[in-house]
Amino acid sequence: MSEGRRPLEGIRVLELAQIVAGPFCGTLMAEFGAEVIKTEMPGRGDDLRRLGPMEDGSSYWFATDNRNKKLMTLDLHTPQAQDIVRRLVPQCDVVLENFRPGVLEGWSLGWEQLHAINPRLVMARITAFGQTGPLRDGPGFAAIASAFGGTWYLNGHADRPPARPTPVCPDYMTGLFTAFGVMAALRHRDATGEGQWIDAALYESAFRVLEYTTTAYGRRGLVRERGTLQHSGWPGGAFRTQDGHWVVFTAPAQHLFERLCAMLGQPDLPKDPRFASAEERPKNIPFILSLVEEWFAARPLDKVIEGLKTHDVPHSPVMSIADIFADPHVRARDMIIDVPAEGLGTLPQPGVVPKLSLTPGRVDHAGLAMGRHTDEILSGLLGMSANEIARLRADRVI
Repeated sequence: MSEGRRPLEGIRVLELAQIVAGPFCGTLMAEFGAEVIKTEMPGRGDDLRRLGPMEDGSSYWFATDNRNKKLMTLDLHTPQAQDIVRRLVPQCDVVLENFRPGVLEGWSLGWEQLHAINPRLVMARITAFGQTGPLRDGPGFAAIASAFGGTWYLNGHADRPPARPTPVCPDYMTGLFTAFGVMAALRHRDATGEGQWIDAALYESAFRVLEYTTTAYGRRGLVRERGTLQHSGWPGGAFRTQDGHWVVFTAPAQHLFERLCAMLGQPDLPKDPRFASAEERPKNIPFILSLVEEWFAARPLDKVIEGLKTHDVPHSPVMSIADIFADPHVRARDMIIDVPAEGLGTLPQPGVVPKLSLTPGRVDHAGLAMGRHTDEILSGLLGMSANEIARLRADRVI
């Protein structure tokens, strides 16, 4: 992977966030060269350090979602730590935070206070429900955002309770949307000198990706239900092969429908009155799906894939993580990389997304031990002496 200059080098980010959405935003920026300084509560650290599988006291999840960062401990409840933040802000381009609305204001670290210190600052604020509205103070995680944002309602079979979408997609989408917002705000800042703040809500990330659902309800009163096809007038879905594998296909256009019918040995079916018009076809999709189910069930995985490839019908096996690790395409795309990790050798992690042709991102190290860079940051950026740092440590500020 290229060791050249990355596009966000020279951007410094102060991350006052934990768990997933805020830290993921910071990690995306760090992969493309930003210097991201993550703060954690002394003695406790980010709650993500205690979630997911562990090895020698290290969380795989934390190691993945906090890679490339500098880590310092800082108890933001203390006046000394709040003062350290105010001293760091003039040297930062971005602040990321995910406290409940009003918490930072109570510490004199809200937007108005930080903007006064650094008018060029971009501040990204991530909460469950946003900084305004009647639910602004409500707590929430990805599950709550999925429920309130509409994605949980759509997930699962029609004859069963709504199923939780996994993994924690609203967190990751919010991290991604926020990173995009930061990039837009930095471009504006570089053009005008004006900083601004970003209001990101977990539930709104879920709501934003509901495809056509919002307009269909607003215009026609159509409530989209779970168990329905994404492309309601065309066949698709997951079907089981003779040897017990699951394969997904989709045929959301006339030419794809014709190819599917040819594969099923029914090349004249698209001309049948039941399938020849957009009005009649949706009513008869169950018949097509029954033919598909029979065709898949009569063949092993390799023959199913061969048939779909031969007829150029979009498809994929339903991949477990074991399947992904073994897949040559994933490997050819460098989507599984070995990342240096303290005390653990290397850890396999996802590659950097997206791939830039001239200035690609890279991963230098997995998420590090708590407080790894505390002394370096306080002495290097703030000019503190060893004695001053020792006093802060004795007072449990760091």
